[in-house]
Amino acid sequence: MATTQTIIEFAEGRAPRPTDKIVYVCGAFDMFHIGHLSFLEEAAKLGDYLIVGILNDQPVNEVVIGAPYCVTDDIIDRFNISIVCQGSRVPHHDRSGNDPFEAPKRRGIYREVDSGSDMTTEKIIERIIEHRYEHHLFPQRSFLHGSRYMSP
Repeated sequence: MATTQTIIEFAEGRAPRPTDKIVYVCGAFDMFHIGHLSFLEEAAKLGDYLIVGILNDQPVNEVVIGAPYCVTDDIIDRFNISIVCQGSRVPHHDRSGNDPFEAPKRRGIYREVDSGSDMTTEKIIERIIEHRYEHHLFPQRSFLHGSRYMSP
């Protein structure tokens, strides 16, 4: 599993100290939006050093590239993680029905974090589809009424 430690300690330019309370989050973050940013800010408040795992299929100190969806005891031990956070607006089980946060829950280090934002990737996709549909209809309606379409 590649990490940015093998590249650079990029956000704060430092590795975590032995006394740091390390917070770990993971997600796809494929269409990064304000809800993601708010979630990361809230998760960062729970500790001294934030590690973000970027899932394969879908403000940061370290990125775990190709992070597995399941947060295992190995990941927790390897990165000396104190808290594992998950957003409150995401599924809590994988497609097989397994809980990917079983290990941190068993250890008592799991926290659900509310970003305070109702923005989701699904809402962005819905908006794009809705506006695309309207954009294609509007020029046709304008043509029928004799007016020209102009972008807002």
